[in-house]
Amino acid sequence: MEKTVKKSFPVTGLSCASCAISVESMLKTQKGVLSAAVNYANSSAWVEYEPATVHIADLKSVIQSIGYDLLIEDEGQDHQQELQQEHYKNLKSNTIRASILALPVVVIAMFFMELPYGNWIMMALAAPVVGWFGRSFFINAFNQAKHGKANMDTLVALSTGIAFLFSAFNTIFPQFWHSHGQHPPVYFEASAVVIAFIMLGKVLEERAKSNTSSAIKKLMGLQPNIVNILQNDGQAVEIPISQVKAGDKLLVKPGDKIPVDGEIISGSSFIDESTITGESLPVEKEKGEKVFAGTINQKGSFVFEAQKVGGETILARIIKMVQQAQGSKPPVQKLVDKIAGIFVPVVMTISLISFAIWMTFGGENAITQALLAMVSVLVIACPCALGLATPTAIMVGIGKGAENGILIKDAESLESAHKVNAIVLDKTGTITEGKPAVTDLVWNVPEVEQAVFAQILFAIELQSEHPLAEAVTASLKTKVGQPIVAEQFKSITGKGVVASYNKQIYLVGNQKLLEDYHVTISETDLERIGTWQDEAKTVICFARDTELIAIIGIADQVKATSAKAIQDLQNQGIEVYMLTGDNSQTAKAVAQKVGLKNFKAEVLPSDKAEFIIQLQKQGKVVAMVGDGINDSHALAQADVSIAMGKGSDIAMDVAKMTIISSDLQLISKAIRLSKMTVNTIHQNLFWAFIYNIIGIPIAAGILFPIWGFMLNPMIAGGAMALSSVSVVSNSLRLKRKNIN
Repeated sequence: MEKTVKKSFPVTGLSCASCAISVESMLKTQKGVLSAAVNYANSSAWVEYEPATVHIADLKSVIQSIGYDLLIEDEGQDHQQELQQEHYKNLKSNTIRASILALPVVVIAMFFMELPYGNWIMMALAAPVVGWFGRSFFINAFNQAKHGKANMDTLVALSTGIAFLFSAFNTIFPQFWHSHGQHPPVYFEASAVVIAFIMLGKVLEERAKSNTSSAIKKLMGLQPNIVNILQNDGQAVEIPISQVKAGDKLLVKPGDKIPVDGEIISGSSFIDESTITGESLPVEKEKGEKVFAGTINQKGSFVFEAQKVGGETILARIIKMVQQAQGSKPPVQKLVDKIAGIFVPVVMTISLISFAIWMTFGGENAITQALLAMVSVLVIACPCALGLATPTAIMVGIGKGAENGILIKDAESLESAHKVNAIVLDKTGTITEGKPAVTDLVWNVPEVEQAVFAQILFAIELQSEHPLAEAVTASLKTKVGQPIVAEQFKSITGKGVVASYNKQIYLVGNQKLLEDYHVTISETDLERIGTWQDEAKTVICFARDTELIAIIGIADQVKATSAKAIQDLQNQGIEVYMLTGDNSQTAKAVAQKVGLKNFKAEVLPSDKAEFIIQLQKQGKVVAMVGDGINDSHALAQADVSIAMGKGSDIAMDVAKMTIISSDLQLISKAIRLSKMTVNTIHQNLFWAFIYNIIGIPIAAGILFPIWGFMLNPMIAGGAMALSSVSVVSNSLRLKRKNIN
């Protein structure tokens, strides 16, 4: 079987979800393309193809032929962002200008119909709105028509185009209507207002899309552009990361990002691996141990041998998995656009049938009535209400969420949250605080001596590079007075530190260190140490010579609200799971504290995503809650992704919701808000469709044989605007609702 390649390409020019469907269907028809998925939300296309058969330049040409563009490698993400920003800027400017011109047209049409040359003034003002500012609707509709397709742009172009041309004809040749004994009708306001309204909707949509996830860019930013390579003579030389090959020896200094995956060959350090494991504690690394791209070196320097470079590193694989998971998302408004796919051709058919029936049975005024019916149907059926039904409810819902400390990025997550029946929680930083802190400190000396020993302990830990030392100094900071200086400080790898003060030896470390110095530990203290370790706490011992002075328990504490939040979710019938890269003892202790039965320990980032996929295969709608870069793949894979506000920027970029305060209790609020918003969307869609179901037959002239009533397109335009107002008003009701 021929080898296939799966790649992501930015797509420009997408104006609606059905545009994405058009691009996707064109890609799928190309020889050698096995599958294609176009995501309107992030303007990207994932294409799986046979490189021997497919030339990317040909795919680009095919997409350009229907009015869009596929950005290939030499153009890339930066170029796409520039184009998006330029497009948004132009759209916003054109919308303001179109609105300024459309407003006087509406005023004249409603209040000054008898104004001398009123029709000519309205035509002059409406012409640039329809012909210039609204030209994209006509271009897109034409490109769709070339390939036998129709979308919202088609309906907008037809309704506004026919309304304008019909009105222009009646303004230039009024005698046609005078000869039939009628006043020439004009509907310039309908065409101008519809264009301005829909452009405003697109501005709001583009503004949301312009904040599209920058997660991929930030993940890529975890790799340095320049690295220090050791030459044969031992000298370090700076080279671009792209030139690094497997087997190269690289020097990493304090504070540097590790460029590629490899193994330490000399030196040691503490490395922040939260990008890979999600755990907040930096890991001590020595000769022979593995290091990974994107992790951050803390205090020591070391040399390591590059083993995996480029696309083979763990970070590169995380980037690729996030791209794939984001690209597989369905379009936000796929339901409305599916309906629109049927709605547009149905409306066009009804308008043509109306024209034909009136031409056949209209008698003396056949042409007049036929044109009126056709234009009225197209104008009254303009998809403003349908187009506003979802975005207005979403905008109000997102605003409501922000007021309550829930930042929501898009409609999709808000629409999906109410269906969630399984929630996967990361441990560190999500259920817990994400930072080690002293939980217990027991002294074996009289209270009057504790202040002096606390000062000595503080002075020793202040010199230590160990991450847990910071937790100790933070807890003692307010209890020590005048600082003192410990002497002969020595760090013993894997055990702790030794120092002297007033000619006495002091030890701070684990039990192994105490054994080396023959420190006696009482049965009571041994029992206490064992209990703390069972509770997943790290125990530090503080001794003077052979006497144990104090024992300190350090742990990543569970947030005060986590247990109640998890209980609330379980009471709603939602299954709650905890996944962590930490050891099973710690995971079990945390799970017991918060009342969780379902948990997995020592889980890698890819395992988290795989666990979510397994839940999804069981038919569950899964929400993932995390705070670290290591959670980014799982967040992107989940149906609803929620980041903790105090977590990494990348987790917040990938996630579609962010809990600003990092309080898990807000997840229940987010689910309730989702239910309310979805109900509002359903109500809006109901009113939009009821309006069309009633309005279109009336516009077609169904009441004329009964009561002699023929709908004026002017009234049709007003009814169209009224339907939009009713939808917006219904959405605003959401603001007053309580989500507690």
